[in-house]
Amino acid sequence: MSTSLEKRTPSPTATDPEASSAVDEKLKTEIYNAEVDTSGVDEKKLVRKMDLALIPWLSFLYLLSFLDRTSIGNAKLYNLEHDLHMTDNQYLLSLTIFFFSYAIFEVPSNVFLKRLRPSIWLSLLMFFWGIMMTLQGLVHNFPQLMGLRWLLGTFEAGLFPGVNYYLSCWYKRSEFGLRAAIFFSAATVSGAFGGLLAAAISNMAGVGGKPAWAWIFILEGLITVIAGIASFWIIQDFPDTAKFLTEEERTLVIRRLQSDDQFSAEGEKFKMKYIFMSLKDWKTYVGMFVYMGADMPLYAFSLFLPSIINQVRFTATPANLLTVPVYVFACIITCGVGFLADRWGQRGYFNLGFLCLGAIGYIILISSRNAALSYFAVYMATCGIYPIIRESWVSNNVEGSYKRSVSLAMVIGFGNINGAVSSNVYRARDKPWYPLGHGLVLLYIGIGLAATTTYLLLLKRENARRERGERNEIIDDLPETHIAGNEKNGRFTTVNEAKREKGDNWSGYRYTI
Repeated sequence: MSTSLEKRTPSPTATDPEASSAVDEKLKTEIYNAEVDTSGVDEKKLVRKMDLALIPWLSFLYLLSFLDRTSIGNAKLYNLEHDLHMTDNQYLLSLTIFFFSYAIFEVPSNVFLKRLRPSIWLSLLMFFWGIMMTLQGLVHNFPQLMGLRWLLGTFEAGLFPGVNYYLSCWYKRSEFGLRAAIFFSAATVSGAFGGLLAAAISNMAGVGGKPAWAWIFILEGLITVIAGIASFWIIQDFPDTAKFLTEEERTLVIRRLQSDDQFSAEGEKFKMKYIFMSLKDWKTYVGMFVYMGADMPLYAFSLFLPSIINQVRFTATPANLLTVPVYVFACIITCGVGFLADRWGQRGYFNLGFLCLGAIGYIILISSRNAALSYFAVYMATCGIYPIIRESWVSNNVEGSYKRSVSLAMVIGFGNINGAVSSNVYRARDKPWYPLGHGLVLLYIGIGLAATTTYLLLLKRENARRERGERNEIIDDLPETHIAGNEKNGRFTTVNEAKREKGDNWSGYRYTI
C-alpha cells in the first residue's frame, strides 16, 4: 500500500466522484491567506525578484566571511610569524582556536536567528566580526592574536548556517540547491579575490609604520564593518513580512513552500520538542559525517593553498596570484553542479562522483614531486571540496522550521570543528610536499564517501518503506487509514495535524536522494 496519503484512497472512491472529492478536500493543506488572490502574480518573475533581493548581498557577506577567516593564510606569507615572534606550532594554534568558538556558537545562533529578525541578527554579527578582524592588524604578540581569533569565530559562527536556513525558508527544495551553491561559491571567489587583494595590499608595507600583514587585516576588517552596518537596511526578513514583496507575492511564496511539503512555511511557534526531534533524527548524525568529509578538506585547502604553491618554487606574491585561477575553476564547477543537481535531483550521486575526483587529486599530490603536476592536481582536488552538496541536501530532507535550523547548525558545526584538524596538519617541517596534510585530507574524503553512501542508501530505504505503506498513520477523518498496523505510527485528527506534528516523519513526505 502506498504511504502517500494522496495515493491511499480506497478503490470504492474511484467510482464515486463525490466521495473522491471529499477525500481530496481532506488531504489538502490549509491554504495560507485563503482570501488573497494570487492569480495575477507571475511565479517565474517572483522567483527572479527573490533572487535579486536575496542572493547577491548574502553571497557578498559570505565572501567577506570566508575572506576574513582565511586571510591569515595570505598574511603568513608577509612575515606575520616573524613579526609576532611566533613558532610554527603557535601559528597553527591561532588557526585552530577559531574553529572551536565557531562550532560552539552555531546552534544557539540559528535559534536566535529564528527568534529575531535576520536583518538585525546577521547585521550585528557582521559588525562585530569586522571589528575583531580589524583589531588583528593591531596585535603585537601571540596571546593577543589568539584572543581575537576566538572572538572572530564566535561572531562568524552564525552567518553560514543562518543563511542556509534562511534561504530554505524562501525557496522550494528543487530550487534551493542552486541558490546554496551560488552562495557557497562566494568562498571560491573570496579565495581568488583574497589572493589578488593580499598581493595589492602588500604594497602598503611600511605605511603608518605597519607591515603588509597588518594592513591585510585592517582593510579587510573595515570593509566588513561597513557591510555589517549596511546589512541592517539591505537584508530582508522572512517571507511573511518581506517589505520588497506585495501581499499577493508574500502569499504566493508561502503557498509555494506549502505545496513543496514545507508545512511550517506559514509560521511555527517555538517548542522544545522540535529541538529534540532534531537530536533524535538519524539524518542529523549521518549528515554530520557527510559534512565532515568535505569541510575539513575545504579549510585545509583554503588556509594552506598559498603555502602549498609557495613551497613548490613560487614566492609570496606569485603564490597568491596562482591561487586565483584555481578558485575561478572551483566557482564555475560549484555553480554548475548546483544547477544540475536541482534539475536532476540526484544530489547523493553527484557527491560520490566528485569526491572520487577529489581523492584522485590528493593521491597525485601525495605522490608527486613535480611542481607543475602538483599544481594540476590542485584543480582536481577542488572537485572533491567545493562542489560537494552538503547543507542543501540536509536541508532538503528536514521539515519543520525550528528542527531544520537546529539540524543545519549541528551538521555545519560538527563539520567546522574539523577545521581544527585541518589547521594542524600542514606543518612547516613537512614542506614542500606536505605528505601528512594531503594524506589526512584524503582520509576525510574517504569518510565523506562512506557517509554519503550511507545517507543515500538509508534515504532510499525509507522512501521505499513509505511507498509500501509501512509508515502510514491513522487519520480520524479518513476511515480508509483505520488499519490496526497503522496505530504504531501515530493517530491524528487530520492530515494537516499529522504534517505539523511529524514534519519529515509524515508518511507522505519523500526524501531527496
